[in-house]
Amino acid sequence: MLLFVMVVLGLGWAVGQWSQSPGVAIALAVIIAGSLSLVSYFSGDKIALATAGARAITKEENPYVYRMVENLCITAGLLIPKVYVIDDPAPNAFATGRDPKHASIAITTGLIQSLENEELEGVIAHELSHVKNYDIRLMMIVIVSVGVITLLADIFFRGSLFRGSRRREGNDIFAIFGLVLIILSPLFARLIQFAVSRRREFLADASGALLTRYPEGLAKALEKIGQYKQPLRRVNTATAHLYISNPFGGSGKSFRNLFSTHPPIEERIKALRTMA
Repeated sequence: MLLFVMVVLGLGWAVGQWSQSPGVAIALAVIIAGSLSLVSYFSGDKIALATAGARAITKEENPYVYRMVENLCITAGLLIPKVYVIDDPAPNAFATGRDPKHASIAITTGLIQSLENEELEGVIAHELSHVKNYDIRLMMIVIVSVGVITLLADIFFRGSLFRGSRRREGNDIFAIFGLVLIILSPLFARLIQFAVSRRREFLADASGALLTRYPEGLAKALEKIGQYKQPLRRVNTATAHLYISNPFGGSGKSFRNLFSTHPPIEERIKALRTMA
């Protein structure tokens, strides 16, 4: 998270070097980042659920899923989050919110239909672990941080091009370095997002296995999820790291996985089975 702050301040510094107005550029970056962070903190979960096309369910509507969530929450000592279902054949799930008191979990119909009882329990335990470990807050901040940096980079890049011909004479080396930083900052933000997301997935796998006392349930669930290659119907790159598995489909140790928000499923399954 400190790296995100450094990238935002670095963007402000870079624009200041190019435009000869460092104070104004850094202040603008902080104001925009702060404003969007507040919006995300209080409304980010609603945006993520709406983007996924999730609909809330009650205990009467789906007692099987709701009671499973309820029982695991009692075991974990958590308040029962709002439970949502996504009408999609792809097996997947995610948790969101800013804290355990304002948490939600969403499960696809494909996941409910394709998993056995112990396997679905393992997936739900994984998502509840994200809630208990406050990963939901961390990843919501990550979403807005990546978005803010990308937005600021685009604004500052266009502004730098516009002001470039009118820029006062100064240190051209610093100015060029600043422009390069503006261009590369979205890539830095994405790499930080990947690193954070992968570490939290391993932690949630371990915490979920400890909650159910049956690591094999989650391991088998991940095997079935990994075998499904089709992406979710409604998926956004900004929220992809929230899901238990890559919502764009595919798995394995390919070049593409180097730039995935999720660690390879094979590695996660291996780690779980060492706990058994």
